[in-house]
Amino acid sequence: MTCNDFRGTAISPIVSEIFEYCILHRFNQFLGSCDVQFGFKKGLGCRNAIYTVRKIIDRYVEGGSTVDVCSIDLTKAFDKVNRSALYTKLMKRHVPVELLRLLESWLSNCFACVKWNNSWSCVFKVSSGVRHGSVLSPYLFAVYVDDIGKLFNARLGTFVVSYADDILLLAPSVALLQSLLQQCEKELNLIDMAINTKSPAACVLVQEMTLCVLN
Repeated sequence: MTCNDFRGTAISPIVSEIFEYCILHRFNQFLGSCDVQFGFKKGLGCRNAIYTVRKIIDRYVEGGSTVDVCSIDLTKAFDKVNRSALYTKLMKRHVPVELLRLLESWLSNCFACVKWNNSWSCVFKVSSGVRHGSVLSPYLFAVYVDDIGKLFNARLGTFVVSYADDILLLAPSVALLQSLLQQCEKELNLIDMAINTKSPAACVLVQEMTLCVLN
């Protein structure tokens, strides 16, 4: 095992979690994500993403077209969120200045320590990313990668389906899929995200979707 096999999860004080829920309740309209993102949403889950993918594939097949799919998993997605880029995306949504200042202060003054059995590390400052286990982090991450979900082009028949940090690209030809992948890579480069080429996690959604299609 290596350090890359472990992922820290933040255990926040109760007061902190309540405060984050208050922020979410008050400013929820600014923290939404596009319809193709099925993660982090109440009442939606992997089944909904699989159903959507199957409907898209059925549409291709009924039209006599082939189906080309590319599965993408992001490397250390929450940990690699560039906070400056996140603030820029929030400003484009015209969030209140008070909320922007609050989030900037909230994230820039984040400290943590690591507990392993009965041992504790020194306290250190978390200078990048959003915390695993935080109430707001999933919504902030969804905002951060939201532009990827908008890369679909129904006229050309290219689609994007996301579940958290797992992304499926669908197209009726290899050429169109390659073009969509290049657009996705360009957006990922702009937000300092990298594709995880080693993790099998991205295959789960494809495998479950394949089973549904076969059934």
